[in-house]
Amino acid sequence: MDEYLEPVHEPAAGALDPRAELSEFLRTRRARLKPEDVGLRSFGRYRRVPGLRREELAQLAGVSVAYYTRLEQGNGRHVSAEVLDAIARALRLSDAEHAHLTHLAKPKQKRKPAGRAQQVRGPLRTLLDTMDGVPAILVGRRSDILAWNRMAAAVFGDWAELPAHERNWARLVFMRPEYRDLFVDWEHKANDVVSQLRMDAGSHPDDPQLSALVGELSVKSQEFRRLWATHDVKEKCHGIQRLHHPLVGELDLRLESFHQADAHERMLVTYHAEPGSPSAEALRLLASWGTDATRAGAGMPPARTA
Repeated sequence: MDEYLEPVHEPAAGALDPRAELSEFLRTRRARLKPEDVGLRSFGRYRRVPGLRREELAQLAGVSVAYYTRLEQGNGRHVSAEVLDAIARALRLSDAEHAHLTHLAKPKQKRKPAGRAQQVRGPLRTLLDTMDGVPAILVGRRSDILAWNRMAAAVFGDWAELPAHERNWARLVFMRPEYRDLFVDWEHKANDVVSQLRMDAGSHPDDPQLSALVGELSVKSQEFRRLWATHDVKEKCHGIQRLHHPLVGELDLRLESFHQADAHERMLVTYHAEPGSPSAEALRLLASWGTDATRAGAGMPPARTA
């Protein structure tokens, strides 16, 4: 099992602005709904906004237009949980989006320092080592890859060959071309990564390392800028991950993720194949090849910009 010390992202000039984040999040969620989607009449063929008007959203949520307008302008300091619930229902937010709205509108005043080191407990390291036939990764804030086992290295490449600050899913997906080839549906993976970063930004808007990471990727990757501007948020808890491995070809793996009870921002992510499937046989082959399989995924070319 491999691990590394906390990566140091260059600090940004300032943290993300929660008021601006709240404003853009509400605006983009409102823009994706049409009056007919929520049972309202659409008067006239021509509308000056792409989705619901502010007054229509306020009507659905049962608040005044002036109140909602102030909230969408980023002034959510004194908003109640009941009002946020009503707005979330009106906007048809998912659970993850509802939680994100709450973080943006009512940020917690007392937080642990956002830039503190992300420690990996000894028992977790042991657990990763014992999961010998299952690729397993411990992922922390900012999509940092904190620790992984031998099978994860065989599937995804030996991250020990990378500088510590590059062991980060956002950097890998947007800056390294081999990961575009590895993920069969790269766009879906990229969207998952950005959506999780958005969740982190809502929970830790004062994290200078996260702000620096977002700033760097926004400059270097047009695709990242496009996805970041959508303000989509979601947590990837489970699903199918389709890969094209350079040694064994197609892999269809089931992804399952588990939050740590004492550190919710860290997740143990595992990948397994259906018993008796071609993917299960491919994982068995990778496990039998040992370090040879790991080395095959370690030839990572220099990062590129998009």
